[in-house]
Amino acid sequence: MIKSTAISYTLKMNKLYRPGFIRCFSDDNTNHPHPIKRTLKLLRNDMKKVKQFFTPTSENNIDIKREKDHDSTPLDSSEFQTHCDVLIIGGGSIGSSAAYWLKKKARQGLNIVVIERNSPISNGRAFSTMPVGGLRQQFFLPENIEMSLYGAEFMRNSKDELGVDINFDPQGFLTLASEENAELLNKMSKLQNEFGARTEILTAERLKLKYPWLNVEDVAIGCQGLEKHGWFDADMLVLGLRNKAKEYGVHFIKSELVGFEFQNQPDVIMEGATTETPYSALDKAVVEMSDGETRTIKFAICVLATGSNSEQIARMANIGTGPGILQVPLPIARRENFSYTFKSDDINMPGLGTPCVADWNGMYFRRDGLTGNYIAGFGTNMKSNNESKERIFENTILPNLIRRLNVLQNATVTESLEASYEYNVYDENGIIGTHPYYNNLYIATGFSGLGLQQSPAVGRAISEIIIDGQFRTIDLTRIGFDRLIVDRPMYEYSFM
Repeated sequence: MIKSTAISYTLKMNKLYRPGFIRCFSDDNTNHPHPIKRTLKLLRNDMKKVKQFFTPTSENNIDIKREKDHDSTPLDSSEFQTHCDVLIIGGGSIGSSAAYWLKKKARQGLNIVVIERNSPISNGRAFSTMPVGGLRQQFFLPENIEMSLYGAEFMRNSKDELGVDINFDPQGFLTLASEENAELLNKMSKLQNEFGARTEILTAERLKLKYPWLNVEDVAIGCQGLEKHGWFDADMLVLGLRNKAKEYGVHFIKSELVGFEFQNQPDVIMEGATTETPYSALDKAVVEMSDGETRTIKFAICVLATGSNSEQIARMANIGTGPGILQVPLPIARRENFSYTFKSDDINMPGLGTPCVADWNGMYFRRDGLTGNYIAGFGTNMKSNNESKERIFENTILPNLIRRLNVLQNATVTESLEASYEYNVYDENGIIGTHPYYNNLYIATGFSGLGLQQSPAVGRAISEIIIDGQFRTIDLTRIGFDRLIVDRPMYEYSFM
């Protein structure tokens, strides 16, 4: 196995110089209210949160849906945390999950702050999500299979874990393969079953008998998830994680990161890194509040979970622009896509037991609810500067639907939604773990459309490496940042 000197030394340095969880209470900002008044207010809020933690009321769980339209209220300026143990940048599914797991494990032992530029819910939708809200384990890499299996377990117990029902619909996923990629799909199914994900290979003949509305003339085989496959309410998952983290005492601050402040540590020497300048550690985050005021937050540990904005945030820490190891960028880009809700008057259209069907060209469709609506789209990038979303449906989506559905002659679009997600342009897989240069920076991004279903496992993994110093439940070492340095991509062969 190829290892660089810098990486091996970094692993040692992480153990020797891992920052301790020291709570700092000094505040020299004279523009704030009197320190005694501010402290008393913080203590009152903390006592309320402790009471909620030990004696949660049913009202906290029942009223969670109301927060979809009232969750963007910024934190009172007198409660602003100038110091924290863990600063999480990004309040979406991954950031909220990391906050939830860290606070659940550490209780009052950690002061955790989440900064977010916008509320994760906009117009009743989680804008960090794809509208399919899919849950599946049809992957090639063991890490993704195991993370998605845990996601299914977590969502099944969402009422116990978060006090909310994410409305999981277990209709399953059906992945289709041509002769060209049938062997790969067979291998994937065997591996999935080895790790506990129950999938079944169906021949074209069996597919035709089971789903007579499906055109299988060019289909060699299909792989269907027998359990723990389906879709869920993405908004409720994000809100559940977020609200439970708040209940445990996490501080969410509506602000935008505009930079970092660094602290020179000349006593730290890293092999393989440049010796021209002393080692500089991340020390403070510079944020711009909603009123335009610029403030700083000093932290011991920082978690980068900013989705499609991750590369820009990383550049603020000189990742991708600095010398030595810092020359390697965080290869995350934004991908934009469209999904469509459509209706068809044909009485022979797929019924209530229809799985989400994923074609090998990236198209997917599934039934939506009880009223004869369907959702369709492409898992690949469909954004075009030259075509409107209506033309994309007519020219790209509809012809593929008609080719795959024997009974479909026409479709009427009732709603279209533009969605964006983070995309790892290096190997289309997530990046999780410590950065090889900054021993107090943890990365959790690049899950390329899988962030929602994998967020429970990713948040748990971040809490493990911060609190325990290692992965304990699922070993995600192979999908860390180090693979970018040694150029060992971890490709995922997902059909959607």
